[in-house]
Amino acid sequence: MAPSLTPDVSPFPAQTKSVDTSNRTDKPAQLQVLGKTKDGRNLKIRSYPKFENLEDERLYRKQHLAAAFRVFADRGFDEGVAGHISVRDPILTDHFWINPLSAHFSLIKVSDLILVDEDGLVVEGDEPINAPAFAIHSEIHKARPDVHAACHAHSVAGKAFSCFGRELDMITQDSLRFYKSHGVYTDFKGVVLDSEEGKRIAKALGNGKAAILQNHGLLTVGGSVDEAAFWFISLDKTCHAQLLADAASAAGYKKIIIDEQEAEYAAQQVGGPEKGWLAFQPYYDEQLAKTKGDFLL
Repeated sequence: MAPSLTPDVSPFPAQTKSVDTSNRTDKPAQLQVLGKTKDGRNLKIRSYPKFENLEDERLYRKQHLAAAFRVFADRGFDEGVAGHISVRDPILTDHFWINPLSAHFSLIKVSDLILVDEDGLVVEGDEPINAPAFAIHSEIHKARPDVHAACHAHSVAGKAFSCFGRELDMITQDSLRFYKSHGVYTDFKGVVLDSEEGKRIAKALGNGKAAILQNHGLLTVGGSVDEAAFWFISLDKTCHAQLLADAASAAGYKKIIIDEQEAEYAAQQVGGPEKGWLAFQPYYDEQLAKTKGDFLL
């Protein structure tokens, strides 16, 4: 874990709970599901769908992108025209869909989404896009062919924790989603407007699923917009929990850090792409029920 760039807020050292897992040979399951009925039938687990054609997959990605904006709005991740989510187009794979500059997250529909090419030129849509959004997302999509979606926003807990310029402590089961899978970008230079800084952010992200942008906010990625959006929701909550734990630690309470071996094992249980995709589905269903599918238009 990277060293802190600021003094530890606690005068009391954190403790590491030692757990003997040396004899553990089982591979952890990503989805912890009981899905067999009493009469022996196997119940179907929701998963990323298979499509008959790329046009159907394009529509699916756009629908879930629009839903992600609604979910972010409900959680207060919006702030003026800051914040953006993108998803790679499955047909024009060097293009991505993103939100229009001045549309509030809570109002975004499929028909509002903007398709841009690798040069930032609008291919489909009638609104401009956020320049920092393109600078960040374009370089991530170029650097990580495995990434199909990226989320960035200035959530309150995210930007508060970002000022420390450090990685998260592995203090909860949920924080293990980001065990050895998040980086820190410490070279804050104001609003991101050029591709070179976008490249540096992509480098800080590395092969992980998240990055903490010092003095700025949070960034997450995934193989689907569902996965990336859930990682963002979870990362924001994890930053909030870390801030609370650090505050209590400063008052004299000692944090217990999860043992490395146990963290390695449990991270595979809670941090896989299938788990990330599935975890977003309740939020998607909630938006369908609340809006009667308004965002699908």
